[in-house]
Amino acid sequence: MAKVETQGLEKYFGEVKAVDGVDIASREGEFLVLLGPSGCGKTTLLRMIAGLEKPSAGDILIGGEAVTHLPPRARGVAMVFQSYALYPHMTIYKNIAFPLKAVSMPKDDIDRKVRWAASMFGIERLLRRKPRELSGGERQRVALARALVREPNVFLLDEPLSNLDAKLRTSAREELHRFQKDVEITTIYVTHDQIEAMGMGDRIAVMNQGKVHQLGSPKEVYSDPSDTFVAGFLGSPPMNLIKTEDRIIGFRPECFLPRELLGGSGDLESFTVEVSRVEDLGSDRLVYGRLEKRFGHHQVVANLPTSFTHYSIETGGTYDFAVPRKDVKFFDVESGLRAEPIPL
Repeated sequence: MAKVETQGLEKYFGEVKAVDGVDIASREGEFLVLLGPSGCGKTTLLRMIAGLEKPSAGDILIGGEAVTHLPPRARGVAMVFQSYALYPHMTIYKNIAFPLKAVSMPKDDIDRKVRWAASMFGIERLLRRKPRELSGGERQRVALARALVREPNVFLLDEPLSNLDAKLRTSAREELHRFQKDVEITTIYVTHDQIEAMGMGDRIAVMNQGKVHQLGSPKEVYSDPSDTFVAGFLGSPPMNLIKTEDRIIGFRPECFLPRELLGGSGDLESFTVEVSRVEDLGSDRLVYGRLEKRFGHHQVVANLPTSFTHYSIETGGTYDFAVPRKDVKFFDVESGLRAEPIPL
């Protein structure tokens, strides 16, 4: 296991600043996720850690050693790409063995390690096949086995599940998470999928425009966002953000319910909502509407769980909604950063 650190890391492509002064530090053996929209700099950051891109400024440390100017093979890392990059003319056995042959490892040791890595991912029966004979999920396992066989200090994964269909992606996510906990290798995982990030990450670094906006546990970044970008990026539907003269007010749709359903649940903030649309999704009902005039008729959404199916809400009706005061977040109007609460 090894700790990965970046210190003031920057990367320019011409005049475009892809990575802007990133300071992060993983913990040994943790699953750290880099999460953000396309083009936010997360893959570029990962490639700099791997040694595939040269930083414009800043330093990279792995296991406390500076590796900023070392070639990829000297960093003790293994990277799995979105495309898997398997050799089509080689058998699965030879694909997994390739990095070991490249360093002239003895044949008996190669065979032992290939079979060990294959057993970790349940692909022993596939060793004689070629990549074209495998499903997408099986290819993904081969790519992971080829990375594991080198016994790296750090795993770097660049959206390795994005080529799988939705059902297979769910099972692969569970397998990958279990595998990482079994081998206890420090893992940095890039994705734009918040479900993957929330489901697998010990911590999540939320990125946008080359910067890390927040680094914390899934619960921290979801329930206690550092700014309006994190609040609006995480969640489906995302947090309601309402701009007033003094603050931006934020609250999650699942915390925003018809007032009478909240009963005597303590200190509440109340809003009048004119309902414009109701979506019944089976497990949830999404209620879309507009707030009263004092909030500029701002659009909001509420998420009612199945336990409240008895409560009738009709399009065009006006209802009293509320959110517990403890679940209301306040942000600065200019910077978007968290701010002190104010009376509504």
